Amino acid sequence: MGDVLVVQNSKSGGPGRLGDWLAAAGLELDVVLAHDGAPLPDRLAHRGLIMLGGGYLPSEDDRAPWLRDVRRLAGQALADGVPYFGICLGGQLLAEVAGGEVTGDVGAPENGSLPVTIRPEAARDLLFRGLPRVVPAVEHHKDAITRLPAGAVHLAETEKCPYQAFRVGERAWGVQFHPEVGPERIRGWRADGFDPDEVYARAVADEPVSTPIWREVATRFAKVVAGRPPGSAQGF
Repeated sequence: MGDVLVVQNSKSGGPGRLGDWLAAAGLELDVVLAHDGAPLPDRLAHRGLIMLGGGYLPSEDDRAPWLRDVRRLAGQALADGVPYFGICLGGQLLAEVAGGEVTGDVGAPENGSLPVTIRPEAARDLLFRGLPRVVPAVEHHKDAITRLPAGAVHLAETEKCPYQAFRVGERAWGVQFHPEVGPERIRGWRADGFDPDEVYARAVADEPVSTPIWREVATRFAKVVAGRPPGSAQGF
């Protein structure tokens, strides 16, 4: 058994470069293709849990029946203090399981590399502390968190979608953006109202800034999983 269980909720939504960064930090990943019918464990026995994105709402069991088991695992991670990192759907699912609210097709959709503002509350966070005030991040969503769980720490925001990153408790993080995605994967995305060539070009231009920052965040999460204190940001 590996160190971290990675739940994949869509055919194209693999761990991408996040998986490479975590492996480079010394973690072994068990990737479960839940969208393809691969069984999820009855009990979370891994040292960490990563929940990837997908085109569903967290409780849309009629379209994605495995989400019932996904929510169960997320709830267990919260209850047992297992480090959790949720991306897009995975972040929304964390918010809902912890008592927040997620709304479908709300506000203005976000697509491509956009500036994400790191909030002052992040100064004491193990993953987000010391990051630049504004960091480019890849977005691809129209659903969004509309209320954080009680007691959650709000870590990052954008103008169109306020809840871009948050923490529940001490070791569970959710993000709306996609740190695992590089520019090439964006080429396969389509969203109404966005020029795909323009979206790709902007991601390429932002990559030299964004990539080292999100790799640092991934490395810090790996240290949390391993039980080692993450260091502070250097060189940003």
